[in-house]
Amino acid sequence: MSLDWITTACIGIGLAACCGFRVFIPLLVASAATKLGLVGTMDGFEWIGGWPALAGLSLATVLELGGYYIPWVDNVLDTVATPASIIAGTLLSTSFLQIENPVLQWGLGLMLGGGSAGIVQAGTSLLRLGSTTTTGGLANPAVATGENIASLVLSILTILLPLVAIIFVGVVVIFVINRLQAKRKVWFTRRE
Repeated sequence: MSLDWITTACIGIGLAACCGFRVFIPLLVASAATKLGLVGTMDGFEWIGGWPALAGLSLATVLELGGYYIPWVDNVLDTVATPASIIAGTLLSTSFLQIENPVLQWGLGLMLGGGSAGIVQAGTSLLRLGSTTTTGGLANPAVATGENIASLVLSILTILLPLVAIIFVGVVVIFVINRLQAKRKVWFTRRE
């Protein structure tokens, strides 16, 4: 197993996890990094670095970012973002996994990339729900800003230092899983 394979897998999975914060920022960062020649995708995914993808992802990113600052629209976006983040995470991880078998490549992309994006998205949804419940949505712009920064910084970190980023992403995923399990225990305790 070469270091190049590990590095590209870390890039794909790291960017995928960032889709849990925002769907389009990691896609845009991947597109720009591919266009600049900082990273390369697997055969068939070169379109990510093309001008049409870069333009479309730029527009989608601006719209997504703006939507999270509109009261109640942010909660609607969370509902749409959950399946979208899993799809985007799967696409990103699959585009960087150096596996020749397409079934294995997409399967691992779904499990690793889609799974990590879904877990992070679940955590951000709970955070937004808690913010909406406790502050009536007044703190949601601060939450949105934190998620925007996390998605952008982690996406760039993933491109520049993929092995460091994957450790950080792993810590975030483990933290979110622990928080979800704690919430589940509280919920089940209340039902009894």
